[in-house]
Amino acid sequence: MTTFRGQDAPATPAGTDRAEPGHPRTGLLGRLLRGQSLRAWFVELVRFLAVGGSAYVVDVGLFNLLRFGPGELLGDKPLTAKVVSVTVAVVVAWLGNRYWTFAGSRQSSRRRELTMFALVNLGGMAIAVGVLAVSHYVLGFTSPLADNIAANGVGLVLGTAFRYVCYRYLVFTADGGAAPR
Repeated sequence: MTTFRGQDAPATPAGTDRAEPGHPRTGLLGRLLRGQSLRAWFVELVRFLAVGGSAYVVDVGLFNLLRFGPGELLGDKPLTAKVVSVTVAVVVAWLGNRYWTFAGSRQSSRRRELTMFALVNLGGMAIAVGVLAVSHYVLGFTSPLADNIAANGVGLVLGTAFRYVCYRYLVFTADGGAAPR
């Protein structure tokens, strides 16, 4: 059985998903888990995806409500409607991730955390737009279906992976033992 351990670290007992106290995992798996069990990491990932899904629903729902809902508040301003819907969705995602997904490792400085969160989201958006640009302009896939697959399929998946890693290692980085504020 293959175990993830360093040269001098004793093997983890078979069937366990966490090293004994005093014998932390080393290597890639240990760095990825940051001291968590596989179960705790999986719960964190599921929460992250749930928060992201909720923010996505807020984004799409609010955009359509502003454009096509009662009174069509921004019916003739699709870009303004999208800016408003994305802004609200980012706040929803930040609150969900701060107070639920990464509650044990949130920063004491809300301003710094929100700034980093916004920058990471810009990076995730750049990934999706980049995938769309390559698909549309470099590869020549210009149909509405191809654009949606590139931006909202491949780009969304790559951007989401980027966001998760950045949230975990750059945004929500306080000591897990610290009391959340």
